[in-house]
Amino acid sequence: MNHALQLFLPCAAGVEGFLSDEVKKITALPETAVHALRAGVLVQGNWHSAMQLNLHSRLAQRVLVQLAYSPYASEDDIYEAASAVAWEQWFTPQHTFKIDITAQRSPLKSLNFAALKVKDAVADRFRAKAGSRPSVDTQWPDVRIYTHLTAEHITLYIDTSGEPLFKRGWREDKGDAPLKETLAAAMIAACGWQPEQGTPLYDPCCGSGTVVIEAAQIACNIAPGSQRHFAFERLLPYQSQAWGQLRQQARASVIRPAEMLLFGSDVAHRMVDFAQRNAERAGVAHAVQLRGGDALQRMPPSATAGILLINPPYGERIAAAGVAGQNAEQRAEQRFGQHSERYSARDNDRFSPRHTGQPAALRPQQQGRESAIVQTGGASDDFFAQLASHWKKNYSGWTAWILSPDLQLSRRMRLKESRRVPMWNGPIECRLMRFDLMAGSMQRPKPDAANAAATPSSASTPPAATSQAPSAKPSAAPAQTQPKAAPTNGAPA
Repeated sequence: MNHALQLFLPCAAGVEGFLSDEVKKITALPETAVHALRAGVLVQGNWHSAMQLNLHSRLAQRVLVQLAYSPYASEDDIYEAASAVAWEQWFTPQHTFKIDITAQRSPLKSLNFAALKVKDAVADRFRAKAGSRPSVDTQWPDVRIYTHLTAEHITLYIDTSGEPLFKRGWREDKGDAPLKETLAAAMIAACGWQPEQGTPLYDPCCGSGTVVIEAAQIACNIAPGSQRHFAFERLLPYQSQAWGQLRQQARASVIRPAEMLLFGSDVAHRMVDFAQRNAERAGVAHAVQLRGGDALQRMPPSATAGILLINPPYGERIAAAGVAGQNAEQRAEQRFGQHSERYSARDNDRFSPRHTGQPAALRPQQQGRESAIVQTGGASDDFFAQLASHWKKNYSGWTAWILSPDLQLSRRMRLKESRRVPMWNGPIECRLMRFDLMAGSMQRPKPDAANAAATPSSASTPPAATSQAPSAKPSAAPAQTQPKAAPTNGAPA
């Protein structure tokens, strides 16, 4: 199937521009074929484009094919719209399927009843065309059909991805509140890091290694979808030979740069072990240097200034651990007390790809990021204040990018931010903030700074949750299932 298809690639709000650029790079489609909407990108492509995007996109959540777009006023109209789709060209009665439905300002009282109407239409069409119907499987369906309702229109999609695209196939070890690979890739795109420039990249709160592993795969030109399967492999248009050629081309394009300055560390040694195993599965263990260490004590891992890219513990996710999570007495004991802790500080002086910190018998008993309690003040505030002081003293010339939901983070850290990029970490509204570190960059807030910081500028505030994609675009994004604070017209995750 190489005829024209209208594809929709949902993404996190704030990532649309980066995804649009990525789509053009992957597919080589003209500018007129790629349109950034709210919470997604519309692509005028074909079956080959759909396979390419599943294999190579780091930013999209999934790749959907639009099959219908029509007006409706009642459940009967929904049934008629779904009945008109040639489902038999996409799958067979032997496949299982599931209906997912989202809505934005739909006048219907029951979305469940609307989903039932779509299911009935699919089943009835198969009975009429093939004499039997496919079964429904709500857990592990072969085919997912997405239905999106606006106030006046219904859009029907068939999913070509299956599992969300952030599931690359290499992260088996993780803690609580892990960063999605798609968001890590968006952070890398936003900060402007390019592997060919040789700029060091360091995540001092690396957790299970998502940011540095994504960066390493980018540097090695490893396709993010090369280690997983996709739903399109079960659809009738699937061409195994064409797909095999795409995979072979991706494998042949992998490179091994002579030097990659990619570093990650974490206060929880268990997480560093996780990150090392994840890097091995991702095929980039040779490219990253991972080890244990408190972000408040780690010195720069390279002589050349680079980029600090950090998704620190915060509020709704997890709290700070290590030095910032201790009281003054605990910090004093760690600094001046036991011989084992002084030994481990000396042992932590070197960065090496395989070195992951102190021997188990000498490690201080620290609570890991993955098990820290929810916290919105106290130790967390202390962590950011100490982190800013540490960076000012030791990271002059570096550029720090921090993903945080705290619009007053700059004031708390007493650092002047030079840029903000709106991003959503799941249901949490965040900003990726840039700080250019230099001697004397610490700023004491003015007396009225707290009031000024409490009112974000309109330029940094995302569109209201009730806004829609332009009506001229027939394929407005389906709504994301998430709390009301997040945009509600994104595509399914």
